[in-house]
Amino acid sequence: MVRVKTTLEIPDPLYRRLKVSAAHRGKTVRALVNEALVEKLQTSDGGATATPAWRRAFGGLRHLSKETRRIEKTVASEFSRVDPEDWK
Repeated sequence: MVRVKTTLEIPDPLYRRLKVSAAHRGKTVRALVNEALVEKLQTSDGGATATPAWRRAFGGLRHLSKETRRIEKTVASEFSRVDPEDWK
């Protein structure tokens, strides 16, 4: 296997967490980063084609559309009954 060296810019707080996590697991930072990259790239094409969580949740209440229309009709009906004299 050919290895490539690269430089990553990691925010200091994240790097500290990385070092602590690696130490707790008895691994090097390099090994933990490689393991994390392999895991990320194996799941859903590395997130490149994976649907973000907010998009998976979008439309989650679609099953309530009939109820929403019923409520909107009720509200429209009630507002059509407002007596203009009540607004003076």
